[in-house]
Amino acid sequence: MTTVPEPSAELLQRAGAVRLAAVELGQTDDQQRADALRAMADALAERADTIVAANRDDLERSAAEGLAPALMSRLKLDAAKLAGAIDGVRKLATLPDPLGRRQLHRELDQGLVLERITVPLGVVGVIFEARPDAVVQIASLAIRSGNGAMLKGGSEARCTNEAVMDALKLGLDRSAVSADALTLLTTRQESLALLRLDGLVDLIIPRGSNELVRFIQDNTRIPVLGHADGICHLYVDAAAEVEQAVRIAIDSKTQYPAACNAIETLLVHESIAPAFLASAVPAFQSAGVSLRGDERSRELGVSDAASDADWRTEYLDLILSVRVVSSMDAALEHIRRHGSRHTEAIATADERAAERFLAAVDSAGVYHNCSTRFADGFRYGFGAEVGISTQTLPPRGPVGLDGLVTYRYRLRGDGHIAADFADGTRRFTHTDLPL
Repeated sequence: MTTVPEPSAELLQRAGAVRLAAVELGQTDDQQRADALRAMADALAERADTIVAANRDDLERSAAEGLAPALMSRLKLDAAKLAGAIDGVRKLATLPDPLGRRQLHRELDQGLVLERITVPLGVVGVIFEARPDAVVQIASLAIRSGNGAMLKGGSEARCTNEAVMDALKLGLDRSAVSADALTLLTTRQESLALLRLDGLVDLIIPRGSNELVRFIQDNTRIPVLGHADGICHLYVDAAAEVEQAVRIAIDSKTQYPAACNAIETLLVHESIAPAFLASAVPAFQSAGVSLRGDERSRELGVSDAASDADWRTEYLDLILSVRVVSSMDAALEHIRRHGSRHTEAIATADERAAERFLAAVDSAGVYHNCSTRFADGFRYGFGAEVGISTQTLPPRGPVGLDGLVTYRYRLRGDGHIAADFADGTRRFTHTDLPL
């Protein structure tokens, strides 16, 4: 059984430095934080060759150690993928400032005015596995939203993570933002001790396996934001357009199968199953997808049998479970029973059926006639994402800038005291003012 150690003096010192830098960062203006992101992007571009070379070292070592194909795919950070990440940082710098927004403006009494203003969370701790591009996304989101960040990536990406963090800190050194706002944890002991930093860390965001997320949730008093599984579904309704539905299904599974927003189960209405599977099965086979189906889908061309475990398995690979259902109700019941509340989609030309599906499915993302692969902060226009949350309380779905802020009530008066309102000397007006 893994025990969570007490933080070392060195880790406490680093966490304290991040905390202090975060306080200063929260007082910077929009232009200073945007300029810091541009400097970070420039530094990443300057160090691109070094970062890609470090990633090759990680890939070679991990391949020799037998890292799973899905994790190898996530680990890879080539020049094109790095360029996309850098572009995301630049776009994030152009987004509206999430801080200082007045959400409530109310006169409680003459001269007594209440405001609710958005402010940073403080310090976020993010633990993730073989995703070095996550360092870029998380760090840039943290700085743009005025938060400090303590990041711990998987050991598989150690060299890449360090090269990326060096570049990010170089960029911050050229800006008005302290490089102490970011720190990279490199050992398992540090990542475990991070869970004990309540008082210094305000939120932990795990990005990884079910086991990783569950362990963190069970071993910290710090609030945890994230998702344990990405078991996503596509339901092909009786009124679906076959050619369109096939394209959506193929993209949802194969565009990037190692992602948490790739579908793991395909549900097909029995009335359209013969026509749909006649077209879909060869398309999946051409794409290298291994299909596992129930009895009815096997009669219609799916080669391998699905077990009960398949319906609740996140493959993160070119494997897809297929079930033929008798109705939308049956599809909805399957999703309720086996889904992880991540992202589900319906393919249908029937608007009423679509609206019912969108209203009935309780997942962070519910789509009509489009790929589940759109469940992504960058694609939503958030610039990037720090993670995806499947919990019911907000933030939910891809967590971008708005998910990394909280709010603070500010009350300005002129010698007002509560006793005057208790004895009836004064009365509340509760008049809403323009935001």
